[in-house]
Amino acid sequence: MRTVRTINRSLWSLAALGASLFPVSGALAAGFGQPVPWEMSRQVQVTENGRDILSFEVGLHWLSLAISVFVLGLILWCIFRFGEKRNPTPSRTTHNTAIEIAWTIVPVLILVAVAIPSFRLLRTQLSDPKADMIVKVIGHAWYWSYEYPQTENGGGFTFDANIDEDKQPRLLQTDNEMVVPVGKIVKIQVTAADVLHSWAMPAFGFKIDAVPGRLNQMWFQADKEGTFHGQCSELCGQRHAYMPIVVRVVSEQAYADWLKEAKTKYARIDNGTSFAEAR
Repeated sequence: MRTVRTINRSLWSLAALGASLFPVSGALAAGFGQPVPWEMSRQVQVTENGRDILSFEVGLHWLSLAISVFVLGLILWCIFRFGEKRNPTPSRTTHNTAIEIAWTIVPVLILVAVAIPSFRLLRTQLSDPKADMIVKVIGHAWYWSYEYPQTENGGGFTFDANIDEDKQPRLLQTDNEMVVPVGKIVKIQVTAADVLHSWAMPAFGFKIDAVPGRLNQMWFQADKEGTFHGQCSELCGQRHAYMPIVVRVVSEQAYADWLKEAKTKYARIDNGTSFAEAR
């Protein structure tokens, strides 16, 4: 789903200009599916919505830089032009109608220009496209559970994902992984069993709160295969830092094979043939 096409093209042009002016070394480049040492950018985005958010963010940085340079230029010009040596008799002017109108209208126009793509991104995030599959995510103190409902393609099982400190990258691996097919719209329904948690996946461009007694919903469509790492991003207690999230995006055939294996490996959901609607 494409959002803000024209604006994004301009933002990417600015980003390309910035990259040419300030080249970034490999050590500072974004990681794929996980953080890397000395990373100074977001992880490589594997959803269209994530890339739109990144484009919007880059554009805002350049807009902020332009405004800062302009204000700095005005300050330096005022210091140079209206210093005591060049302007020994200061003006007693207290108002300038044209300037006052300009410094009111221009910021309003800038905010409107920023608000339009921002609202479009929010609309895309909060849209409710038809899902190819649904996964229920439950936050516990301090691990995650995943439920796959019974469908014609498989499912009807649940499993826990606990941290596995022996695997690399350290503190980002779990003993079991959430697996989804590439290119499919996946809805996740998120809740918590005890305290507040937050299911965050940087490479997908979103995070969603897990609230006890409430069912929140978000969707994503990953267009690259790979293993992607996230963490709980809500301070939820003593072992908050030990609640990693691992999502493995695979081909449709590999996903079908995993469903068959998972049905015999994980616990069966007795009455979990369908999930409630969540907003």
